[in-house]
Amino acid sequence: MLSVDLNCDMGESFGRYALGNDAEMMEYITSANIACGFHAGDPSVMRCTVRMAVQSGVSIGAHPGLPDLAGFGRRPMEVSAEEVYDMVTYQVGALQAFVKQEGGTLKHVKAHGALYNMAAADRRLADAIARAVHETDSSLILYGLAGSALIAAGRAMGLRTASEVFADRTYRDDGTLTPRNMPGSLIADPDRAVDQVLQMVREGAVSAASGRIIPIEADTVCIHGDGEHALSFAGSLRCALEREGIRVSAL
Repeated sequence: MLSVDLNCDMGESFGRYALGNDAEMMEYITSANIACGFHAGDPSVMRCTVRMAVQSGVSIGAHPGLPDLAGFGRRPMEVSAEEVYDMVTYQVGALQAFVKQEGGTLKHVKAHGALYNMAAADRRLADAIARAVHETDSSLILYGLAGSALIAAGRAMGLRTASEVFADRTYRDDGTLTPRNMPGSLIADPDRAVDQVLQMVREGAVSAASGRIIPIEADTVCIHGDGEHALSFAGSLRCALEREGIRVSAL
């Protein structure tokens, strides 16, 4: 039986600013990637989100990003491998403490935004992330863009990895995501997004923006929780997967 994990980036509110539909999304997802305070989130938001995930039976992951609150961690920065190693260690360790206090278990790590995309292409940064995760807790699963340097680095380090695909993003012919600043990078039609996910999970392939069919490995699907129709899309996607006989479960 085919199975897939549904993950969502969460805990991205900060102080008095609220972002996302975290409590409602817990009903549909199987894994939560919780921001660790660098690109979004704060200590109280981290604890609250961890507590919600524990109560909902949702698998918990750390979501470390670049130290860029103003840019939401989506702007590339000049960082060394050593700096990446330290910032990932710092953030994963912080979230791990909250998870332990709330009676849960940290299960995975998924880098955020620009850090994720930089490590997908730069093996030095990918190795730094993989090493930080391995030396913090070698049982953690490393999430990364399917076919990327981050997945290769995790496997080389001896970590269990999860190849991630995106429901609402288009792909280029080399298997990378179309950059957000380019036209057509986002899929606005929910039916098209569902069809893309079904293609990736059932066929191990995706139709790139050019129309070319490219192979892809889909262990976990990222859905975003802050869009206008995020909740209805999450429900529709989960129903479509289960209707097709695909088990939706955490890794």
